[in-house]
Amino acid sequence: MRVPAGAQSDTHRGNPGNFGPVRPEDITPETVRPVRRPTMTQRWADLAFLHWPADPDVIGRRLPAGTVPDVLDGVTYVGLIAFRMADTALLGGPRVPYLGTFCETNVRLYSVDGAGRRGVVFLSLDAERLVPVLLGRAALRLPYMWSRMRLTRDGDVLTYTARRRPGRTVRSRLRIRAGRPIPDPTPLEHFLTARWGLHTRGWGRTLHLPNEHPSWPLQRAELIDLDDTLLAAAGLPPGGAPVSVLYSPGVPAAFGNPDMVRN
Repeated sequence: MRVPAGAQSDTHRGNPGNFGPVRPEDITPETVRPVRRPTMTQRWADLAFLHWPADPDVIGRRLPAGTVPDVLDGVTYVGLIAFRMADTALLGGPRVPYLGTFCETNVRLYSVDGAGRRGVVFLSLDAERLVPVLLGRAALRLPYMWSRMRLTRDGDVLTYTARRRPGRTVRSRLRIRAGRPIPDPTPLEHFLTARWGLHTRGWGRTLHLPNEHPSWPLQRAELIDLDDTLLAAAGLPPGGAPVSVLYSPGVPAAFGNPDMVRN
């Protein structure tokens, strides 16, 4: 898929979830359960957020048992998120050199479970380092893929590239121009980025893995160019330009222990 620039963020309002009256703008670090004993800390830096609307009935078939699509005004979203992972540390230990810093691009969906915990579901996570790919697949059953990746910056223009190994037929190249800061994100912009956890399926059960981080410092972004097959490889080829393009310089994050989701 190759699309031009020109997409702007929509503004949607309404109840985003299928469980309870919580609105996305009500979800703040103060309302999220803190991670008291982090199992892992890291920093997410130089993020590009691209999103397309999707039919919840279609997306629901891709989610783990015990979760349903999280929606805003009856619509859910598919995200393509490119960034740099940095300063990874395990169990309160020192930062992991080399293996703890790498580029990543993920394809994700948005979920909510019966306890009202909103999160993301990853369909793929392309990463630059082989060891984190193997650990992520084994320990958390996340669909990590090993790819040749690069992130470059020229002023306010950032270019993210990924080419999956082996074969190199699955790839992604996107360029954005970071713009002005967003002091007051719209409900849609908050909904797409304010996620303090993920849902995954492993060992015959659905798990919720919590994380804690500050609210995202968001900026407007212009999509200059996108040449991507990661979305199609995940079975979700989007139509047309993304409806939301955002940039963030990043946040620190901490992960806690996973909890079982009741099916």
